[in-house]
Amino acid sequence: MLRENNLDSTIRAPIGASLAEKILDHMSAWKAKVSSPWKARANTHQAILDEGDPITCAEVYKNLRVLEQDGGLSTTDRKHLKRSTEYLSEELANALDQTQCEALDQMKRATLI
Repeated sequence: MLRENNLDSTIRAPIGASLAEKILDHMSAWKAKVSSPWKARANTHQAILDEGDPITCAEVYKNLRVLEQDGGLSTTDRKHLKRSTEYLSEELANALDQTQCEALDQMKRATLI
C-alpha cells in the first residue's frame, strides 16, 4: 500500500529500449572504479542501490563483476551483486522485450574484462 501523495517520489516509469541500450553501452565502455576498503565500497554501493537509478546501478554491477572476476568479493559485495543483477536484468528484460536470462547474458558480455 502506498499513499497517493508519495507516488511521485516512490514510483517511476520503467525504462525504454533506448535507455536500456545506453545502459548496456555504458557498462561496456565505463571504466570500473573499485574502492579497495570494503566498508567504504559497501556503503557507497548500498546508497546507490537504494536510490534505484539504473545507470548508477549498472556501474555498481560492473564494479562488482570486475571484483568477482579478480576473485575478491566480500559477503556484502555478493549481496550487492545479487541485488544489482536482479534489478538490472528485470529492468533490461522488460525494456528490450527479452527474458531475464537473455538480459543477463547481455549484461555479462558488457562487463567482461
